[in-house]
Amino acid sequence: MLRVMTWNIRTGGRDRTGPGRLDRVARVVAAHRPDVLAVQELRGFDSGGVLGGFAAAVGMRPHLARSCFGQPVAVLVRPPLRVVAAGPVRRPFHHAAVRVTVATDAGPLTVLAAHLDPYSGLRRRVEAGWLAGAVGGGSGALALLAGDLNTLAPGVDHTDRVARLPAAYRRRHLRRDGRTVDTRAVARLAAAGLVDLYAALAPGDEGRTAPTRHGGGAEFSGMRLDYLFGTPTLAGLARSCVVVRGGDTEHASDHYPVLADLDLRPA
Repeated sequence: MLRVMTWNIRTGGRDRTGPGRLDRVARVVAAHRPDVLAVQELRGFDSGGVLGGFAAAVGMRPHLARSCFGQPVAVLVRPPLRVVAAGPVRRPFHHAAVRVTVATDAGPLTVLAAHLDPYSGLRRRVEAGWLAGAVGGGSGALALLAGDLNTLAPGVDHTDRVARLPAAYRRRHLRRDGRTVDTRAVARLAAAGLVDLYAALAPGDEGRTAPTRHGGGAEFSGMRLDYLFGTPTLAGLARSCVVVRGGDTEHASDHYPVLADLDLRPA
């Protein structure tokens, strides 16, 4: 099985005060041993050797996309999984997106990791369109999109959870009329034929990913914002998809990681 994880680790695993959280992040990753790890909010990871040190601590090889406006993102790959191509998705994302292709026994698997605009639903919809285009290859391709999409899922009543948010944060999830919950970014990916793995494998479960118990997150009210999407072919190989909670995850970030097992093996 090939194991994939996506996780927003909140400001590079470090806060303005306190000892930092990156050691807790590394312990969670070491415990679950993903073969592919998509990480977001890598503040400070593009200088000073922080990314290299973290990658060495978890036994993986990193591929980073820097950000012009926000924070970098990265995909880390565990040997013996072999990378055949890697690079940023060259669009003006608020944060960033990176694309890494690895060799598997079923052919090349393309993994895109992204972090969508936290403030504007319209911007998120545009960014989702860029990602849908970057997946490419048609429905028969093996491709996975992972990341913090900052968007609530369509087809779910979010009225109460949005109402619980302070006004400044509530606006992030409402359309211009101030009443309609903005789910357009996730809907855009579904319209492109991508499959929400958690919704497919854990139907009826809200799967909230933010906030954690002790990691902060006043801007959240029990929300699913972190996703793993696959092409139909990839989704057919997904065997499980879970939100990892408890232990160090409760302190390591304000988001929980999402973990999936795929019926693939390194080539």
